[in-house]
Amino acid sequence: MSFIQTPNSNRLHIALFGRRNSGKSSLVNALAGQDVTLVSDTPGTTTDPVLKAMEIHGIGPCLFIDTPGYDDEGELGKQRVERTLQIVEKTDIALLLCNKENGDIPSDLTEDIYWIELLKKKKIPVIPLVNKADTSDYATLNVSAIKKHTSSSPLFVSAKTGHGIELIRQAIIRCLPEDFDAQSITGTLITEDDLVLLVMPQDVQAPKGRLILPQAQTLRELLDKKCITICCTTDKLPNTLQALSRPPKLIITDSQVFKTVYEQKPKESKLTSFSVLFAAYKGDIDYYVESAKHIENLNKSSCILIAEACTHAPLSEDIGRVKLPQLLRKRIGEELQIDIVSGNDFPPDLSKYSLIIQCGACMFNRKYVLNRIEQAKKQQIPMTNYGIAIAFINNILDKIEY
Repeated sequence: MSFIQTPNSNRLHIALFGRRNSGKSSLVNALAGQDVTLVSDTPGTTTDPVLKAMEIHGIGPCLFIDTPGYDDEGELGKQRVERTLQIVEKTDIALLLCNKENGDIPSDLTEDIYWIELLKKKKIPVIPLVNKADTSDYATLNVSAIKKHTSSSPLFVSAKTGHGIELIRQAIIRCLPEDFDAQSITGTLITEDDLVLLVMPQDVQAPKGRLILPQAQTLRELLDKKCITICCTTDKLPNTLQALSRPPKLIITDSQVFKTVYEQKPKESKLTSFSVLFAAYKGDIDYYVESAKHIENLNKSSCILIAEACTHAPLSEDIGRVKLPQLLRKRIGEELQIDIVSGNDFPPDLSKYSLIIQCGACMFNRKYVLNRIEQAKKQQIPMTNYGIAIAFINNILDKIEY
């Protein structure tokens, strides 16, 4: 029997940072209780971030990320450090190793302090560690300098002997975000025994035998909340409504058929979409809604950035690459310039754009999406998401739930 596991995007992201050969990979293996990442005495063995999903008592589903050393050198080393910087944007809690190879304590902590301050600037809790405690010379460690910048003394641990591993787990629990267990896809829109109808188009983006991730996650949450849940495709919506003994409390649809479903839904039923729900679940829904109103001010010379979380070959029915651009150009003009990025690609300079439209971001964790939004806010660029934008274009934004 196989089960759908918690997606990585919904797991607490715990990243390990430190110099080359400081024992990050060994520590990941110790925390996981198995060899999940390559360990070697050769500095620079970890060339790309290594991800390990696991469950930890008291924490729940989490994702440990082993990063390349931030003291890597040369042109290739610079690229590896860039990968490490990308991981910072997704990190919920950071484990920072203050030692280097063979457990030696660096006499100059300038580089470590730089990374500590970088993480703190991103509002990421930092747990300082000294690994290889079985070989380290504690007397050379400037504990006061580390404590000054992290507000806590380093934990002395040993991946080899297991010393201090339980202390790391306890420290992570103390650093858990306040809303760690409070996040919900459907929020307060429904309660137990409510009738909820899911309208789920099955197109090329959802191949036969599969549900796309937002559909699967929403369905599971509705079952956990003990709602009465009905599913149908768009073409079967009239028949489904006719078969029900009462109108659904809430209808959740795919954003691309917002208008179709709105025109057919019972007056008593509330309406939203998977993308809109994920806008609130992963991002800043108020900023998204306010930003969508800027669509009214776009003209033929405007430039829009569409940001997809997924990386895939363009499909004929693709909502981000095909349908949304069609809706925008139909409203504003064929001359409208639209740039599309996918995955982790997101330009640092957003000044050329009049509007950013982010997908539902089911593949990203909340921390990463909020960092993108913060980047847009700092550059005073409005940012919305697929579902909110489509609802605005169809003139029903004030008639949907979020």
